[in-house]
Amino acid sequence: MRILISGASVAGPVLAYWLTRYGFAVTVVERAPALRKAGGHAVDLFRPAMDIVDRMGLTEPVQARKTGTEWLTFRPENSGRPHSLEIGKLMRVVSDRHVEIMRDDLGEIFHEATRSDVEYLFGDSIASLAETAGGVDVTFEQGPARRFDLVIGADGLHSNVRRLVFGPESRFSTWIGAYLAVMSIPNYLGLRDRMDGVTGVNRMVGVYGGAHLDDARAVFLFRPGAPLDYHHRDVDRQKQLLREQFAGLGWEVPRLLGRELDNASAFYFDSITQLRMDTWSRGRVSLVGDAGYCPGPAVGGSTSLAVVGAYVLAGELAEARGDHTRAFPAYEREIGDYVRRSRTFAVGAAKRLIPADRLGLWSLIQGVRLINHVPTPIARTLTDLGARGLRLHDEVALKDYPHRPVTKADAPR
Repeated sequence: MRILISGASVAGPVLAYWLTRYGFAVTVVERAPALRKAGGHAVDLFRPAMDIVDRMGLTEPVQARKTGTEWLTFRPENSGRPHSLEIGKLMRVVSDRHVEIMRDDLGEIFHEATRSDVEYLFGDSIASLAETAGGVDVTFEQGPARRFDLVIGADGLHSNVRRLVFGPESRFSTWIGAYLAVMSIPNYLGLRDRMDGVTGVNRMVGVYGGAHLDDARAVFLFRPGAPLDYHHRDVDRQKQLLREQFAGLGWEVPRLLGRELDNASAFYFDSITQLRMDTWSRGRVSLVGDAGYCPGPAVGGSTSLAVVGAYVLAGELAEARGDHTRAFPAYEREIGDYVRRSRTFAVGAAKRLIPADRLGLWSLIQGVRLINHVPTPIARTLTDLGARGLRLHDEVALKDYPHRPVTKADAPR
């Protein structure tokens, strides 16, 4: 069976790896002209995702590329007193297993594991999809038209496949009250094992480096109270909004919003938005990762969810011997609870990470002190983190799937 995947970031290559292992013929199309190798921003892999990395034989390269961030230091707005938190201790409250890695580094590792067995088409995108008896006719913006048995959208929050098959993004997206901006800057603070920043009411800024980065990343999270008016391609307008939202915050923020923002080598700005769809499949097309169920960038563990989703989708297709009418519903049932709990957690995380008032800021500081000074099991209990679903990743049980490759004889008729 021939399967086309749109998107070569994280979910796409993971899905391609497992589909190829099960005997499917896989093509991955990616709009970018080449694999992104700028580092991207830091993402988290929690226990179920790392267990899948183990099964892929990629634990060593993933561990070797982890960011090495060990401390988080922040100072409250209008206060010079910093508070520090050991990242490892915080993450042990969240998960028994965790790796932080730059997103593009992770994508490069997954690509390297699949490039010899998977056809990659860089610098192209799907222009149209037409399902006919026994397959999907696909036209591309650049290459010739081709026919596939199935098409999977792994092309992120602003998925092109989702738009073509399910309709405009506005039908499924829900803004959860916050925005995220990330920019690449020189590491003038000399940060390697630490994120340093400042937190105020409805806004926070952090700067971090990485063990394998020559530069640094500045991260901005804020809650403006109402949706902002801008076009997703209007970078000048986005930078103007960022300056307005963080005016007067202090610390390194004036420099970050001045020369560093003007000269940033890479800049990302987007709303923290959830996708809420009743189904991620229609006919011979399905969605995986942020394309189908983004819980919210930076707050919902979307990278781990994407890795697990890709693993499950491939496994269900293998178990159903390529019959998408069985595999797609089974995939949605298997991953559904994880998706719903991630959505719920993301809404609460956005509120806790970006305090809405002085009381919330005070509570954030007290939470840091609590985690710093008591053993991890006690911290979990006293802060009632479990009831808020903070350990939702570790509660995911991975299903074992068959290893016998799917053959032509298995193809549904």
